[in-house]
Amino acid sequence: MTVTATTAGTPAGRKGAGRPGPGQASGGGTAGSPRARRAAVTTLLLAPAGITVLGLVLVPMLLVVRNSFASADAYGGIQGGWTLANYQDLMDPVYLKVFSYSLGMAALNTAVCLVLGYVVSYYLAGRSPQRQMLLLLLIIVPFWTDFLVRTFAWINLLSPGGPVNSLTDAIGLTSGNTQWIPSQGASFVGLVYAFLPTTIFPIYASLRGVDGSLGEAARDLGCGWWRVHTRVLLPIARPGMLAAALLTFIPTLGVFVIPVLLGGGRDQLVGNLIVTLYTEFRNQPMGAAASVVLLLLMVASMAVFGLAARRLRRKSA
Repeated sequence: MTVTATTAGTPAGRKGAGRPGPGQASGGGTAGSPRARRAAVTTLLLAPAGITVLGLVLVPMLLVVRNSFASADAYGGIQGGWTLANYQDLMDPVYLKVFSYSLGMAALNTAVCLVLGYVVSYYLAGRSPQRQMLLLLLIIVPFWTDFLVRTFAWINLLSPGGPVNSLTDAIGLTSGNTQWIPSQGASFVGLVYAFLPTTIFPIYASLRGVDGSLGEAARDLGCGWWRVHTRVLLPIARPGMLAAALLTFIPTLGVFVIPVLLGGGRDQLVGNLIVTLYTEFRNQPMGAAASVVLLLLMVASMAVFGLAARRLRRKSA
């Protein structure tokens, strides 16, 4: 008995006594520990979202990528095989013009929306909290209506004999024969209207917490109106403007309803090209290839904006 007690009291005995048993985890807890239960509950809660993303995003995306390398049968369907002919056909100057026009229109729309969004956000941030809520509600309410209905409303506003055309004729900006619909200008107006709230809210979120006395202090130190915005307010609103640019530029590339209804389909965006390839040309592999190119353009845009955001964070730090 003395030997047994001595052995148990040795460091080796204490080391062996501290080892986890067969039913214990290496961290000191069993399989039914609170940490394991929390992990199981988290997995169960994330499973529906993961299955949804897998079934509705990843699998269709992989199918589109696969179909972009397939060949078309006599009816434009997927025949199978592996070929780069679809991407080679997209190198035609006609299609390259569509891609370049889409990038230019998206950049122009983003720039105009950023300017207007900053002006509106600056005005909102300077109002009282009650007035801010009312103005934000007025911005949101029109977008409770379906997107297609709002586009048709612009057709009525810009059509010959409509309010806009009658007003420009009355003040002498246009003649009686001028038509806004269909035109590239009408299409651009529709794009700005569609994405302006997307730029307002991120910029407003950046400017909402700015103390109004900050601009007054800058003016007292000799800054004019322009320097107050460029040196003080714009650096504060820069993260929101970057997020607004990302949320405006990328969706503009895939818009197809506005150029058709307001522009008459004369100047197509990439979204219109994809719809045309699938429906009118009945060439599903080539339409899939155009979709992959659009996806790559969006990923490249996200990478550029991500690098800009990282550089901004480093500069702020």
